[in-house]
Amino acid sequence: MTLTVLTLFPDFVESYFATSIAARAVARGFIEYRAVNIRDFAQDRHGTCDDAPYGGGAGMVLMPGPLGRALDSVEALKKRTVFPTPSGNLLTASYARELSEERELVLICGRYEGIDQRIVDLYVDDEISIGDYVLSSGELAALVIVDAVIRLGEGVISEESLREESFNGGLLEYPQYTRPEVFAGMQVPEVLLSGNHANIREWRLRESVRKTKRNRPDLFARLDDDLKGIASDEGAK
Repeated sequence: MTLTVLTLFPDFVESYFATSIAARAVARGFIEYRAVNIRDFAQDRHGTCDDAPYGGGAGMVLMPGPLGRALDSVEALKKRTVFPTPSGNLLTASYARELSEERELVLICGRYEGIDQRIVDLYVDDEISIGDYVLSSGELAALVIVDAVIRLGEGVISEESLREESFNGGLLEYPQYTRPEVFAGMQVPEVLLSGNHANIREWRLRESVRKTKRNRPDLFARLDDDLKGIASDEGAK
């Protein structure tokens, strides 16, 4: 997969791809990326890329000229182009999975009050929200989307890890424990020390259902009745 990120702050984006899972994915050739500086496409000596909104109001808006030229330089019209915005469609695990199947993605990092609507109308395929809140940095939102997408790529993370994490099958992930067996007077659940893998799988499923009911009742409501029944099962803990 090739990821192209249009931004006023390319160093911000570069630092993400230089660390952790993203860096390994790049090193192994699973992904390629480009951080394109929108300011390089400004046409004055100050590199101006924003202006006051028509109709008045607080803040500034990214101008269509520099941003449009940046998008044209990466042939965005031929690729799936994403604009992270609080007013977009909510990013979900299934949405990230769909995006991960693209060969190329272009992401636009907004700033200030956003970008000129004509850019959205001309270039953008997906307006995506990462949650019901507002960030000052479009780079943060874009990299959340990038991270959710690239980790699903073949070979980036083990299939076992992907199968067992939150939202797989509509459930949140079960609690995790590691050494020591006792911490602050609290004991690791006995079943996890038993070596009985069938019992461990049963415990993990039960705890996933209970956690989903407690933390995300909206997800719990969508489960089938058999899974919902597990939440009230007071069996092995």
